[in-house]
Amino acid sequence: MKKIGLIIVFLWFLPFLVLGQENARAKRPESMSIKGSVKEKSTRKAIKNVEVTIFGKGTVTTDVFGDFKIEARIGDELVITHDSFNTVRYVVKDGQRIDIEVQDNPLESRSKKVSKQKRESKYQKNLQAARGTIKKDAATSIEYITNALETIRDDDPSADDKKAELFETLADIYRHWKQPDLAESNYLMSLKNRNRTGVKVKLGSAQLESKNFQGALNTFEQLQRSRLNTNQKIKVYEGLGDSYKGLQNYSNAIKNYNKALSISQRKGLDDKVILLNSKLADVLQQEGNIEVAEEYLGNSVQLAQQQDKKTSARQRSVAADFYNKSNSYDKEIQLRKEAILDIEEIEETDDAAPAVEDNSLTTQVQNYKIASAFAAQQEYDEAIPYLEESIKEAESKNDLIVQKDATRKLGEVYREKGELKKASDAFEEYEVIIDKLYIQKDQEISQAARFSRELAQRANRITTLEKDRELNETRYELAFASQELVHQQSLRQQIVIYFLVGLTVLLLFAAYLMYRNIKQQRYANNLLALKSLRSQMNPHFIFNALNSVNTFIATSDERTANRYLTDFSLLMRAVLENSEEDFIPLEKEIELLKLYTQLEHFRFQDKFEYTIEVDPEIDVNEFVIPPMLLQPYVENAVWHGLRYKTEKGILSICFQKVTLDSIEITITDNGIGRKKSKELKTLNQKKQKSRGMGNIKKRIAILNEMYKDKVDVLISDLKDSKEGTQVKLILKKDK
Repeated sequence: MKKIGLIIVFLWFLPFLVLGQENARAKRPESMSIKGSVKEKSTRKAIKNVEVTIFGKGTVTTDVFGDFKIEARIGDELVITHDSFNTVRYVVKDGQRIDIEVQDNPLESRSKKVSKQKRESKYQKNLQAARGTIKKDAATSIEYITNALETIRDDDPSADDKKAELFETLADIYRHWKQPDLAESNYLMSLKNRNRTGVKVKLGSAQLESKNFQGALNTFEQLQRSRLNTNQKIKVYEGLGDSYKGLQNYSNAIKNYNKALSISQRKGLDDKVILLNSKLADVLQQEGNIEVAEEYLGNSVQLAQQQDKKTSARQRSVAADFYNKSNSYDKEIQLRKEAILDIEEIEETDDAAPAVEDNSLTTQVQNYKIASAFAAQQEYDEAIPYLEESIKEAESKNDLIVQKDATRKLGEVYREKGELKKASDAFEEYEVIIDKLYIQKDQEISQAARFSRELAQRANRITTLEKDRELNETRYELAFASQELVHQQSLRQQIVIYFLVGLTVLLLFAAYLMYRNIKQQRYANNLLALKSLRSQMNPHFIFNALNSVNTFIATSDERTANRYLTDFSLLMRAVLENSEEDFIPLEKEIELLKLYTQLEHFRFQDKFEYTIEVDPEIDVNEFVIPPMLLQPYVENAVWHGLRYKTEKGILSICFQKVTLDSIEITITDNGIGRKKSKELKTLNQKKQKSRGMGNIKKRIAILNEMYKDKVDVLISDLKDSKEGTQVKLILKKDK
């Protein structure tokens, strides 16, 4: 009975014991897994390696996204510590996510502020230095721009404004140093970062300087819809006038010039009034409206006389040029004499500086033009003193170009007078000056090439900096997007997803880098080879052309040599302009080929006649061709085929449309043929390898590799004759 009673008592108290244990368990908080993050309050940037501690229970650190996970109970205190901010304490209230925002450490903030001030100071100093050296040294000025660009940080709120300012200054540098195409691209970069009316006006002016009249017209028409101040309105209307003039739309040019003139007169801007009157006179003269043109020109001269001597001299020279075109020589002579007095007065008052910035406004040039006007009226005795004075002044100022022209004109005047001995002496002196001028021009070409290389190197560095900056910004955006994704997923999902994504991206990126590096290396090697071959082509061509000049001079055929030199200088300019391009429009290549063939025919008139036929169905602006590609084949036909014929040969160059995307270029000569040409070679010629044809073959091979069989070439003997050679080239359009 006792045992039964004890059991009953135990069973009676058992529910109370269980209930007490549950209450005790309920009163003691259970441990839970709590997630959280630590970020800067001002920038919301995640802070990694922050220590989150619960005393007696352990410490965890935040990852690269500022996130942490820790085991804690309600009521536990989290201690958050890091060198960049003051220690923060947080008491766990529930199991929800904890996002802690911290203030910067005062010492750290002060350090960042000082660093930012240093960068700002460095930026301003480099920008001012760049602007101060624009007219002195382009390379140094660009280097300052590069240094200023390096001070800009991605988190700088004024980064876009600074980059816009820097690219505008860089464009100003290129524009001052006569590189309008580079100026145009950098003005566009400036506008991409910040759209400003003043920069857009400069863009239109740069497009005018590079003869991009349609582009300039579009730019100025867009500016008409912008809010403009008075000066900007004048520049826009003037720019529209210049654009329409370049497009030969004279009526619209006059309309816009008059709008700019009206505003300038109302605001009392005399310099603009003078300039716009001159431009109106020029356009009206081209239209054939001479009387009205003279009225505008007279207004500009009259107003210029009230200004400083430089303005007066410049405008008188402009007016003299106008009267020269209309054969009003007496008026031209009078204006040039007055311009000389202005220039001499300026030189007397300011010996340290040139009279005017325009090289054509010098006493030697004006004396030469006065003499030319007298000579045009066959007043040779009046012309001679002015020519002698021009030669004397040009020699003292080392102006070889004017000295050359004046000496040649003096010889021509003496010859027309019948004083052949004096004419001969003048022409002999002309030859001496020509030699000096060749040396000077050769030096100028070398300096220009070095200058272009320096500009390209510094421009490449700026481009690289911008690409690196864009890449960093992209990386930051990707990291921020990834961080937002992490916040929405559990830690296990984060690990799995990011591991797989990261591994895949890494493998793809590595594969892409390998492919890109191989492709870029191959492309760079091909470009280097092309540049090397082009650099060999130009000296080879120049050497042959100068041999022709030497032949004319040796035979004392001065008129022929002078005419040949004029055409050769045009060809030389075109060759140098195209020497850095992989492809040029077919239209330019045809013009260059016509000029070259004309020069060769000029020398070998008794050896061959030539024809150049272009299929009218061919749009020469749609096809591009490597520069100087056709010239060596024509040169080979003349020098190794037609030159050795006893009778007159025929050179035929034909451009024929084959398909919508390809044309056939045929160069045919009925010369002695390749076999006989080889037999006629001397021992020395056989030892020397043909650079021209060899370089062409290499260039075509490289270009076809880079641009997928763009040019096909076939050289064969004429089938219907034992003599003669035919070269066929298939040129394909870019797709």
